[in-house]
Amino acid sequence: MSQEVGDQAAREFAVGFYDALASGRSIEFAYDYGCTSISMEGIPEELNPVLKKQSEILAEPEPVQEVNEGSEALPLVALEASRSLQMVSSSFLETPEGSVSLDSPLYVERPPIESSCYQEILKPGALIRVKAPRQMGKSSLMQRILYQAEQQGHRVVYLNLQSVDSEFLNNIDQFLQWFCASVANELNLDDRLSELWKGVLGSKNKCTNYFHRYLFTTLNEPLTLGLDEVDQVFQHLEVAQDFFGLLRFWHEKSKNDPTWQKFRLVIAHSREVYIPLNINQSPFNVGLPIELPELNQTQVSDLVQRHGLGWSSSEIDQLRSMVDGHPYLVRRALYEIAKGNLTLEKFLAIAPTEEGLYSDHLRRHLENLRNDPQLEAAMKQVVMAEGPVRIESSLGFKLHSMGLVERQGNDVLPLCNLYQIYFRDRLGVG
Repeated sequence: MSQEVGDQAAREFAVGFYDALASGRSIEFAYDYGCTSISMEGIPEELNPVLKKQSEILAEPEPVQEVNEGSEALPLVALEASRSLQMVSSSFLETPEGSVSLDSPLYVERPPIESSCYQEILKPGALIRVKAPRQMGKSSLMQRILYQAEQQGHRVVYLNLQSVDSEFLNNIDQFLQWFCASVANELNLDDRLSELWKGVLGSKNKCTNYFHRYLFTTLNEPLTLGLDEVDQVFQHLEVAQDFFGLLRFWHEKSKNDPTWQKFRLVIAHSREVYIPLNINQSPFNVGLPIELPELNQTQVSDLVQRHGLGWSSSEIDQLRSMVDGHPYLVRRALYEIAKGNLTLEKFLAIAPTEEGLYSDHLRRHLENLRNDPQLEAAMKQVVMAEGPVRIESSLGFKLHSMGLVERQGNDVLPLCNLYQIYFRDRLGVG
């Protein structure tokens, strides 16, 4: 500590620091997390902790230590954790698919996104909207937001709308019954639809009453609901308009109704919201908006180190020139190289081909483009250009939602060389 520190700040730092170590994070991450824990409690002492690296300590004269029983144990624990983490970084590899588990040492934070979300979800009636292309980390972030809520005593429900049977997506009454039953099931409660879904009230009113008069009265704690892949509903216009209008209505009720202040919502989606929603009935223009960016150079370098690869700055730049900071693309490359399945040179040679690691990923994008002639033509125009290019606005937004392009002002350009090279060839631009 750079100066005397209060007991509460010391406790918050210790909890954050050792929680991070226990989940397999680096000493540096644990230190940052401890400081953030102080800040999140509103204690103005987050700058007091100072991280001194081992190389710096070894250069100093070794102090004489007096160790009393029951004291001075934490530095020894931290040293042992540091040694074990060094082994983890070089030997523990996770297959890069799906969301990154809560205890994974390979999750890379993108400050200040996580801390902003963790603070927001604790507010009564909170609504967080996470938008990013597929495989950019939306589900991983949502799981961490829900975990933070759970640690603060919330009851938490996670629903991935890809699990909805198609038969429920064609009728708002059936969809909302599925929705209510699914939330109750995740809370280990009886669904009670047979007794509560009666009368002449419309489906949205019945759904509202189900939450208000049953779920909220049964629970003593706040309820935090995570809805992932809500894009699944976009193509079903009538259900989408009613459902998302209902979510906005609930958010508005939370401003004045103490019961609805117990309800917090996290929504994640990939595509732009093109469904026609009244501006006052849309949940996509309120709450805290989060748009996940690609990993920056520092974050990619950190991930390289966590995979036990002692790369130079030049080698890291070569990786980034091919896949930019796309989390999935970066992790997939590092996983295969760290496993010894290929070298960086081989990866760079075959990555933008169907012989490479990303053949399924690239073919999926190619099929989606070919199913939409306007999008295909727009992507041709983008990859043919030698720099940023102006295309029709809605097409640019769609390509960005797919994760294929990045914006530069009102223009767009390919996200990375992987897409530029592959689509130049496959779309016949060569």
